[in-house]
Formats: sequence, structure tokens, C-alpha cells
Amino acid sequence: MPTNQTTAEAIRVMTICNACRYCEGHCAVFPAMERQTVFTQNNIDFLSNLCHQCGACYQHCQYADPHEFGINVPAVFEQARRESYTQFLWPTFMQPAVLHGGKFMATTLLLAISLFFLAIVGLSGMSKIFAPQVNFYNLMPHSVMAGAFSLSAVMVVVSWWMTLRRYWHSISLPSPGSIRMSTYRVALASALTLKNLDGGHGEGCYESGESPSLWKRRHHHLVLIGFVLCFFATLLGTFYHYSLNVPAPYGWLTLPKILGVTGGIMLLVGCAGLFWIKQTADQRLVSHDNGYGSSLTALLFLTSLTGLGLPIAKGTGALGFLLAVHLGCVLALFLNFAWGKFIHGFFRFIALLADEHQKTKKN
Repeated sequence: MPTNQTTAEAIRVMTICNACRYCEGHCAVFPAMERQTVFTQNNIDFLSNLCHQCGACYQHCQYADPHEFGINVPAVFEQARRESYTQFLWPTFMQPAVLHGGKFMATTLLLAISLFFLAIVGLSGMSKIFAPQVNFYNLMPHSVMAGAFSLSAVMVVVSWWMTLRRYWHSISLPSPGSIRMSTYRVALASALTLKNLDGGHGEGCYESGESPSLWKRRHHHLVLIGFVLCFFATLLGTFYHYSLNVPAPYGWLTLPKILGVTGGIMLLVGCAGLFWIKQTADQRLVSHDNGYGSSLTALLFLTSLTGLGLPIAKGTGALGFLLAVHLGCVLALFLNFAWGKFIHGFFRFIALLADEHQKTKKN
């Protein structure tokens, strides 16, 4: 595979870093870098996805600007990561979704909202959509919603399988069954705790200057836990509907509602925090991504906001319109799962797994 400009710059940076080795205690990237015998496209794809962009190496680097070497690992690795998402994405005709992430998000969101609005009008009539409603199943049957999102989920899983299979093979990982369970456990623990966001000293990332902070990790954890709670709320709602024959809407003190509301609030706070961090971040540590990095955060925020608004709108004429907006946000979020920033979590976990596997092989 020919080396592109980003890979060539990443190889130059890694070659200098490998000679210096001052940052080897900061995160997993630099010990992994030292294990490489030569830098190629494949191990740049591995190392860049291992990088959590905490910024510690840039703040501590003696060869960063204004030095003539101009070393900036976070920025070059962010660009290399995005190119790896593009390279391995399946199907390949969806690559513009990565290259123009903001436009992809806005387009899919508008189309999805319009689609559900038209579906509600077709199923219930224009006069009913703005009439006071207490149950959104009067506007759209459960079977229609379940069918639409079940098909979307299958599409997402197939896309994940094909995309991640390509990345897995590119970084020379063996078959999943031949990797030790202890390796999976360590990699999963590193991914869930965001161990590599501690800056090498446990004090966090250097988002906006020379003082480290743990807020980036905290907001990421709020988003992760909130998403998991909302996912379990959906699973519980499905169980209530099919197994207990208790359809939505549920009371405020029922378990699906408690999990959903708690998770939704955590998502709102976490996403708002990540937006704030991105806006105040040191711009030397990031590269322009056409809205790709913010697309997932925006969709999670909008999905949570509209989801929390549904029970408040119950019994009013706003329920039908808000339902169309919420379902459109969820469908756009599903498309982001397949072809947007959501995929970075899987790439990072595979990179952490490869890192741990290399260490166990060495030992």
C-alpha cells in the first residue's frame, strides 16, 4: 500500500520519538512504538488508534513548535485515525460520511425526521398529529417502529463486522479465538476506565493548556454510562412489552423510566461537557475534520433531549411532532453507529487488544 502524506508525517514523527523516548511513561503509545521494528502504514493505523489524544506528549516535548522538527503526535495521529476509519469503512461508497461528517449528520437527520413525520401523517392523518395525545402508539404502531429499527440494527452490525474485520487483519492480529481471555480482560478494562487519558501521572489530559484536568475522562464516562443506561431501559421496555404485555408509556417510578431518564440526563451533561472541552481545546492538538468528531456528540445530545421531552409533551399537541423528531434523531444515530464517529470506540478497543497481545507475546 502506497504511503500517503499523513502516514509519511506520522512515520517521521514516530522515528524521532523512537530516538528520544522521553514520553514512554505517558501512555500505551510509546512503549508500543518501541516494539515496532519498522514503521509502516499498518502499524501507524495501530499506533494512531491507540492514542487517546490526552496531549501530554505535546506539552512535554522538547521538539514541538517552535523547534524545527515540529513534533505534534496528537494532531498527526488524529488525522491518521480518521484516515484509517475511511480506509477500512464498509461499504466503501460510504467513505464521504467520514470525510464530511458534519454534512452527513445534518443530511441524515433532516431526512430521517422528514421520513418519520410523513410516516406519522400517513398512518394517522395530518389532523391527528397535532391533536393532544397521551400515547404515541396512537400515532405510530409499535410494530412499525420495532421493524424499522430492527432492520437498521442489522445493517449497523453487518457494517461493523465488515469494517472491523478489515482493521483487525491490517494490524496483524491473529484469530479472535487464539487470543487469551486475560488479554481481552485487560484491554476491556483499559477501554472502559480510559486509562490512557490520565496523562501518565493520573492527573488527566492537557486539553487547553499546560495544566492537566480529568474533566475529559469524566465527561466521556458520563456519556458511556448514560448510553448504557438508556440501552438497558430500551431492553427492559422490550421485555415489558413482549413478555409482560405491558406497553409504553411507563410511569415515572417504573424501572425503564428511571433508567431512561437517568441515562438521558447523564448523556445531556456528558455531551455538553465534551462540546465545551472541544471548543476550549488547544487548537494545536487537533486537525480540521469537517464536523466528523462532533457529529456523534450532537446526535446523542439531541436524541436524549427529545427523548426526555416525550413524557413532558404527553397529553399535548406537541407529542406527534416531537415523536417524529425523536425517532429521526434515533435513526440518524443508528447511521452514525455504522458510518460515523461511534466506530472509533471499536477501533480503539482493537488497538488496545493488539497492544496487550504484543506485550504477552514478548513475555
